[in-house]
Amino acid sequence: MTPAGKIPVEARKTTLQLRLADLKARIAAIEAELESHTSRDWDELAQEREGDEVLEASGSSAKSEIRRIEAALSRIDEGEYGYCVHCGAEIGDDRLDALPFTPFCRACAH
Repeated sequence: MTPAGKIPVEARKTTLQLRLADLKARIAAIEAELESHTSRDWDELAQEREGDEVLEASGSSAKSEIRRIEAALSRIDEGEYGYCVHCGAEIGDDRLDALPFTPFCRACAH
């Protein structure tokens, strides 16, 4: 049984796994979009290139979040989730609610 208001680790794991699946699908869609451009018109090509830069930035951000989520899932599997990797203090539920993949307590994050 968990204290009132405390989210069980398994629930956090499920949330992280769902987010991971969503991000991987987003990256696949971005990669498909980037590969689909075949315009020969210079104006269209320039517009596509501008769009590509936005897609690439979004993909890069998603890949970074994937790495953080995978690390959090590893910490869950190792029984170390919810504890700061720097100082070992318990990470507050409010912080885990906002950043479920965070490896740092509030003090060490600064």
